[in-house]
Amino acid sequence: MKHLHSGKVRDLYETDEGLLLMVASDRISAFDFVLEPDIPDKGAILTQLSLWWFDQLKDVVPNHIAGPGPDSRSVLCKPLKMVQVECVARGYLTGSGLTDYRRDGAVSGVRLPPGLQDGSRLPEPIFTPSTKAPIGEHDEPISFEQVVELVGADLAEELRRVTLAVYTRAAEIARERGIILADTKIELGWDSNGVLTLGDEVITPDSSRFWPADAWEPGHAQPSFDKQYVRDWLTSPDSGWDKSSADAPPRLPDAVVERTRQRYVEAYERLTGHSFTG
Repeated sequence: MKHLHSGKVRDLYETDEGLLLMVASDRISAFDFVLEPDIPDKGAILTQLSLWWFDQLKDVVPNHIAGPGPDSRSVLCKPLKMVQVECVARGYLTGSGLTDYRRDGAVSGVRLPPGLQDGSRLPEPIFTPSTKAPIGEHDEPISFEQVVELVGADLAEELRRVTLAVYTRAAEIARERGIILADTKIELGWDSNGVLTLGDEVITPDSSRFWPADAWEPGHAQPSFDKQYVRDWLTSPDSGWDKSSADAPPRLPDAVVERTRQRYVEAYERLTGHSFTG
């Protein structure tokens, strides 16, 4: 197969039939850096969880899945012309959204009520898009008005509608399984017929924040089933890394790698109801 592209986590190949083979590696990224070492089984977990979610969301938005790949970490997809906007929905306040809120009282130009804390549930889910940055560069939050400038009013409205519809459906399903979907990022593009289509991965620990519902308590960082555990270690004194520097993050300790794998497996098993077998 012809190799087309390697991203932070995924590798893309073109098949003889004109389809794409998308392979999810075990690489993990944080703060726009690809970290070392890999997280064992991560690629298979992301692929199998995405396939499960694509099926749950198929009546909300079409997806790019064309068939299974040769192993558990790969899938055959229809090629898409990707929209050059990161589509993010937030139902709870945390992460970079919390930082922006504390500074401006708003996230991506959306004004929020005063007095919200880390982990607060928002009055309603909000669309908080960002730019799509190359590897090594940072995604930057943008307002809805800036999305309109980039892609036009009609498409901007559709991106917001689809993103919030995906989040709302997924949050309902996750809540039934005892998990809060705090936020998520999706990728959208046009298929060969010009239909806006859901691509890449969807509602995974790499693209979303998952919190145990029974432990939710606003006012501090929440326990999670996603790569927030890695972010927290990197920004702790234990890592010795200065996030504001241009230096690459340090190598992840074995204990952090194993705990991260455990959290990804737990997210998969709690959401799907299936045991992860690799």
